[in-house]
Amino acid sequence: MEIYGFPPLAGRDSLTLILGSMPGKASLSAYQYYAHPRNAFWKIIERLSGAKPDQSYASRVSLLTSRRIALWDVLSSCIRKSSLDADIIPSSIIANDLLSFYRTHPDITRVCFNGSHAEASYRKHVLPTLGAEFGHLEYHRLPSTSPAHASLSFEQKFLAWQKALI
Repeated sequence: MEIYGFPPLAGRDSLTLILGSMPGKASLSAYQYYAHPRNAFWKIIERLSGAKPDQSYASRVSLLTSRRIALWDVLSSCIRKSSLDADIIPSSIIANDLLSFYRTHPDITRVCFNGSHAEASYRKHVLPTLGAEFGHLEYHRLPSTSPAHASLSFEQKFLAWQKALI
């Protein structure tokens, strides 16, 4: 089934961009980034910011943008039969227009990948489209917050994210 991602969540003054690969089924159904209840993304962001758990989605988004963090996905669309990145059909991938995004968000200097698939997709489909004007971007691959990535504990994931975002 062909699926389509969401628009970016970003303030004009964003400094950091967090990139996932493509929203999973729970996120697509809820039309919210990282909506699966076992995904650690929002728990990590809440803990990093000192926010109270169980905030509304709108409050979470506001929290991110107020901290000058933008959120998007590398992929605009793809064909995938499940929520797993491994099930994405490579020939179906269409990347988001990150070149235009960077040009409209010139303060971004740090790009953090939520998992290795997001990083690999970016390096294959986006990086070749960027010119020397974006050589200043620093990249950080972080452990996936997906519940499917169970080789690390929440605490290990949190520490890696904390190091990159603070």
